[in-house]
Amino acid sequence: MKPAETVTALYFYPQGSERFRMFALWYFATLFTLLTIFGQTVLGFEQSWAHPIVGVATACTMQFLLEWLDARGKNRPARFKGGVMQLINFLLPAYIPGQAIAILLYPNERVLPMAFAAVVMIGSKVIFRAPVGNGHTQHFLNPSNFGICVTLFLFPWVGLAPPYHFTENVSGAWHWILPGIVMLSGIVVHSISTARLPVIVAWLVGFAAQAFVRSWLFDIPWQAPLVPMTSVAFLLFSLYMIPDPATIPLNAHRQVAFGLAVAVVYGLLQQLHVVFGLFLSLTIVCALRGIGLYLIAAFKERESVAIQPAV
Repeated sequence: MKPAETVTALYFYPQGSERFRMFALWYFATLFTLLTIFGQTVLGFEQSWAHPIVGVATACTMQFLLEWLDARGKNRPARFKGGVMQLINFLLPAYIPGQAIAILLYPNERVLPMAFAAVVMIGSKVIFRAPVGNGHTQHFLNPSNFGICVTLFLFPWVGLAPPYHFTENVSGAWHWILPGIVMLSGIVVHSISTARLPVIVAWLVGFAAQAFVRSWLFDIPWQAPLVPMTSVAFLLFSLYMIPDPATIPLNAHRQVAFGLAVAVVYGLLQQLHVVFGLFLSLTIVCALRGIGLYLIAAFKERESVAIQPAV
């Protein structure tokens, strides 16, 4: 029998398929590993090799310890037991965001903020959970995005990685080839195994729409709010941060609403001159969705109690 956490995770993949889930996890893990290696050796990433090592090691250790404690407390088999491949598959959901924060955060030469971000993102999966039906709960905050937001808030001297470092050492046709690879790989995985293309399209359309609305209402050049869409960093955020299968709806219409909501919140934050609007807007919408899940569960529980026959 699968643990509740594994069963719940499958709710957010097409047909509840374990095969789709594992394909997506291995795809993301491979892609981020290649991006880290390629970035450190060719592209000109500003972070040191220590940052991805610390981020991944801390995230995987945290995931392992929390699972061990939960399994022991509930007297059930730990999900990492069953051989080397079972352990690797169990750690993939920690390995991927561990790589992500190491790519996106820039704490100068310090590694402790990277470890802190990893602890926060894995811990958030245990602390911030909402009911999703059948007595199960699921984390509702995008882990890596939340870890990045908390780290940026608590450590003002930590910043985001400069967008130029994704293409700093390439020239000519590679300025088109590299974004093309990032875009094509994201489209492939989300069309095959996660069914999250609607949220991506809604976010991109919403982002462009808020740019033109802000330009019209506040008399600013329309090119300025559209410029972020030209960067590889924006592609990574759009294709690999927002469409996290575990923290956005599977239903296509709800995905569209989610993507548009992130774009609207981002536009509002920009007009209020709030920095790091991309990441903060996603955290806000994820939090609102979590509150909504609690309200829906409370309403259904109240409704079921009301229709129970008197004894």
